[in-house]
Amino acid sequence: MPAVVQEHGTGQVLMLAWMDDEALHRTLTTGRATYWSRSRQEYWVKGETSGHVQHVRSVAVDCDGDTLLVTVEQTGAACHTGNHTCFYTDLKVGQ
Repeated sequence: MPAVVQEHGTGQVLMLAWMDDEALHRTLTTGRATYWSRSRQEYWVKGETSGHVQHVRSVAVDCDGDTLLVTVEQTGAACHTGNHTCFYTDLKVGQ
């Protein structure tokens, strides 16, 4: 299911990733954000190779039970591009 990742303290949305039951279990057990890579078909721990770690503060599930909100303390960039957030490109509205 989709996991929206939000920065603790600022509320800034950092990224969107995917979790299945096992990734969620690993995240809740270790306190480190663990995701399922749909392209590589494997689990990955955020920051395992980059050092840009996400320490999980809380996890909430939405009212339909099909989306997670993961609140983290982010160390370094959340985005693979090196940006703090993956949502750095604004689109024009109403023009």
